[in-house]
Amino acid sequence: MNEYHFDAVVIGGGAAGMAAALEIKNNNYKVAIVEREECLGGILLQCIHNGFGLHEFKEELTGPEYAERFSDMVDQTDIKVYLETTVMDIKAESYVGNTQGLEKEIYCYSAQYGVFVLKARVIILAMGCRERNRGNIGIPGTRPAGVFTAGLAQRLVNIDGYLPGKDVVIIGSGDIGLIMARRMTWAGCKVHAVIEIQPYPSGLTRNIVQCLNDFDIPLYLSHVVTEISGKDRIEKVQVTPMIEGIYDYSKSFEIKCDTLLLSVGLVPENELSKEVGISINPMNNGPVVDSTMMTDVSGIFACGNVLHVHDLVDYVTEESRKAGRYGVYYLQQNFPGHQYKVKVGSNIRYVVPQKFNFRDHNQFYLRSMIVKNSAELVVKLNNHVIFKKRQAHVQPSEMISFTLKNDLLKQYQHLEDPVLEVSLV
Repeated sequence: MNEYHFDAVVIGGGAAGMAAALEIKNNNYKVAIVEREECLGGILLQCIHNGFGLHEFKEELTGPEYAERFSDMVDQTDIKVYLETTVMDIKAESYVGNTQGLEKEIYCYSAQYGVFVLKARVIILAMGCRERNRGNIGIPGTRPAGVFTAGLAQRLVNIDGYLPGKDVVIIGSGDIGLIMARRMTWAGCKVHAVIEIQPYPSGLTRNIVQCLNDFDIPLYLSHVVTEISGKDRIEKVQVTPMIEGIYDYSKSFEIKCDTLLLSVGLVPENELSKEVGISINPMNNGPVVDSTMMTDVSGIFACGNVLHVHDLVDYVTEESRKAGRYGVYYLQQNFPGHQYKVKVGSNIRYVVPQKFNFRDHNQFYLRSMIVKNSAELVVKLNNHVIFKKRQAHVQPSEMISFTLKNDLLKQYQHLEDPVLEVSLV
């Protein structure tokens, strides 16, 4: 079995993986990217709509254009890219504590290279996320053809050139589902409705406006698809309203359709993470990381949608550069000293990262559990308020980001056992 040695190996060649790899390469380290698809770019390649790059490039790009900017940068370096290559296993169980000189082993296979091993001191996990499907949400009824996840339908239409159907109902108002409502309409289909179990939309407000309102597509909030009917092909769905969490079957109605798209959430792709022994946060299904984006297995970092599902690819890039930068610090044995706990306070689902340090600027990402106008983000250190930020509007579908600068934090480094608590009020 052939072995190849690098300073760092990035698993995943999407926006996160390319940004992290470039950050490490720009510091003159030997880097490899392992990607299971036939080209770099990840999910961006099927996202042909615009809206990408406003933060990163200060212009509006489509997903493929955004991916091309980064793949071109990768091509201009000597980063080794293993395409159509699958990572089967990572051996790093014993690498805990101060083990910055040890190499981890990444077992891979591909048609071109066969089975081989990559060895590196740093691993960046950037595998992205996957869609939840019908089995995850348990919709009753028959099992006809015509039921797709929204992301699969997007690939079929935008890359493969197939139209999944013509009369469409969409479950879930997540961003992919909203974008596909518009895309299917543009393709000449009739989108009869978007059904959302929550009393508020799951996607970004701009997508509600541009993808539903602009095309007069009905959005049924606090409604559930309670039955799928059809023999060979789906023929109709039963839709039932919910009142205070209880199905009101007396008001159920049917919508005839030949296609049902599911936009019912994304899950970070963490099978590899679990196998290597990395702790997973049950609130977002991503690895637990410290302020350097390192997991609890020494030398293994995580970034992008494998860590937590992002709204904007620009934020994925931002976070992944940070992971790459700290990967460089790890290689240089220039890590921050002690790190301290970050606590989830009221009205917040999760905060990433789960630790902070006093040496560096600390950037955090979080999700609200409430829908509210004129909210306030409050950060406490040992119950003392050190930071506030006004939020014009918060809702679970829109990620919040803030930074605590080291000048602020250093004022409190004398505290014993400091705990940072983040809340929304």
